[in-house]
Parts: sequence; C-alpha cells; structure tokens
Amino acid sequence: MLPWVVLGAAAGKRVRGLAAAAHACGVPVATVEWRDWLADPGALGRRLQQPCRLKLEPPGDDADAHLALLHLGCARLGRPPCEPPAHGELLAADAWFEGFRAALARLAAQVAALPHVELVNAPDEIVAMTDKLECQRRLQTAGVPTPALLGPVSGHDDLVARLDQHGLDRVFVKARYGSSAAGVIAYRRNGRGLEQATTTASLQPDGRLFNVKRPRIYTDRAALRRLVDAVAAQGAYAEVWMPKPRCDAGHFDLRVLTLRGRAAHRVARIGSRTVTNLHLDSARGDAAALLDAADLAALERTAEAAARAFPRSAVIGFDAIARRGAAAVLEANAFGDLLPGLLWNGRDTYAAAFEAFEAFDAPRMAT
Repeated sequence: MLPWVVLGAAAGKRVRGLAAAAHACGVPVATVEWRDWLADPGALGRRLQQPCRLKLEPPGDDADAHLALLHLGCARLGRPPCEPPAHGELLAADAWFEGFRAALARLAAQVAALPHVELVNAPDEIVAMTDKLECQRRLQTAGVPTPALLGPVSGHDDLVARLDQHGLDRVFVKARYGSSAAGVIAYRRNGRGLEQATTTASLQPDGRLFNVKRPRIYTDRAALRRLVDAVAAQGAYAEVWMPKPRCDAGHFDLRVLTLRGRAAHRVARIGSRTVTNLHLDSARGDAAALLDAADLAALERTAEAAARAFPRSAVIGFDAIARRGAAAVLEANAFGDLLPGLLWNGRDTYAAAFEAFEAFDAPRMAT
C-alpha cells in the first residue's frame, strides 16, 4: 500500500476529510502546506523521498498561500503587488491564475525528477481544468457535448455585440478562473432591451467585487454594465445558456465524480435559481430518483468520455445536465471530490479513491 502525500491546507475541509478516510482505510498520509512549499520547494521534496502518491488540493483554504500566488502572478504579468483581498473578494483572478500556473509548472518539474512519485492528477491537466475556457475547448475537441462557446468577453458592450451577432438573448458569463460559481452571471434580455443578470457576484460602490452565497438580481442597466465589466476585467467568457431540467423542488444539474476514468459518485444539485452549486445552499438530490435509465446511462457515458480528455488525472468532478437520453458537461473540476457524506458502493469520495488505486495496484503487484 503506497503512502499518500497531500499538498494542501491541513486545516481545510478537504485535507481533513481525506485524512479521516485514510485513517479508516489504513492508508498513510502526510500533508505539506502550500505556504511552506511556496516558500521552500524542499518542504515537499523531503516528503517525496520514498515511493508514494502525490495529491494536490487547492490552496484556497490558506489566505497566505492565495496571496503568495497572487503576488507571483502580478510579478509575472508586470503588475504591482495586490493588496490582500478581503474575505470573499474576487480580486485579480487572472493574476492569481498566472501565479498558480507558474507554481504547478515548478511542481511538475520537481516531480519529473522523482519517477517513484505517482501523481493523482497531473499538474498541467489541473491547470487546464482551472482555466474554464481552455477546459471547455478541450472537451469540445474531444467530442464531449458542452454548451456552445461564444468565447472571451472584454465587457458589457462586447457581450451585447456577441449576442447580437449570434441572435441570442440568454447567455452565461463565467469568470474564466473562478471556482464554486464565483463570478457567474446568468444574463438575459428581452425585445424591449430590458436586461437582467442573476449572479453570485456583488459589486460594491467602491468597485470591489465579492462572491456571495445568495445570488443577486441586477436590472438597472448602469449597475449591470459595471458588474459585467468588473467580472470581465479579471478574465471572463460567455457560453450559450443551456436550460437545466426541472423537478418539483426547482432546477437541477448533477455533479459526477470519475475515479480512474469510471463514473462513481453522483448527486443532483437542486435550487430555485439557475445557479445550483451546493455551497450556495442548493439541496442535494438522488440522481437515480430524478433521472430515468436512459438519462443515467448518458450521464455515465458522457462523464467517462470527459474524463478521457484528461487521461493523467484520476479524480475529477464534472458538472453536467442529463435529459431525453443525452448529457452535456458544463464544467470540469480537478478538485471536485469535496462531497461530504456522499457514498458510492458504501465509500465516500476519498475512501473510494484509495480503493480505486489499490485495485489498480493489485495486478501490478501480482506481476
């Protein structure tokens, strides 16, 4: 049984959940803090001297690590250092991503010199999934059904021009480097030119942008314009609005976890609005109770096809829609296994991942 090393934030929910499952499964796990590795690459190297598996968790649970990546990105983009963001503030996401990409390139080079270390998810594929626009392009190239892309948008005027060009009145504007629905705007307009945006982004009078749990609705044109411009300034793209199926409790989509390319845990996310992420207090639903056999089969088939677009990543969460015997992927998440209490074949997401790797090892050990 290979030990696991986790690069993450030990105080965060993800690392604590993984550590608890590892203890129950008898899998040795050691954690290296993102902040320590960013300051001293040897902090991780010293943990990787023996054969092991390395799993990356996001640095977002550690404000110091987030700020370090933000500063690194600003330096690489030739910008002055940012002030520390306030809690929930969406600040210079494009610079953060540039720092994150540089850090993972450094990690990939470090691990490449250690052939006895097995990566759970490949750093370059994590980067590709974190860039939502690049992720959707990759899925489309692989033939995976996704919402049609309208491409990057630079602001409100650009968005309206694209809608006019394509004859559309409804579209999703997404923060290119956001997570957990941060910066998502469900935009619609009518024939009289009235506009509405339902969004998790709250624009303050001073121009700062904050992520909020309760989606807000903007109808004032001047405020809506400022909102779209503020989100686009940090990197955004638009995609055709794909309506979500309805059930008695509201709209829903699905999160599906793939483990070593096979569809495993799945859960419906039910909300009264168009944005249905679980952290926005959407309700969990039983996917098997909401989908018929054809939809379930399409969901599994599409998730596994999407996983093949990232062949060196063993643990991926996909957000999807399934209906009328077809499915489409809305997003991929390299850190999509934070689903506390959700079981598949009696295992939570972390225990199932351990089991999937042990099953993979068994034939190799036999030879």
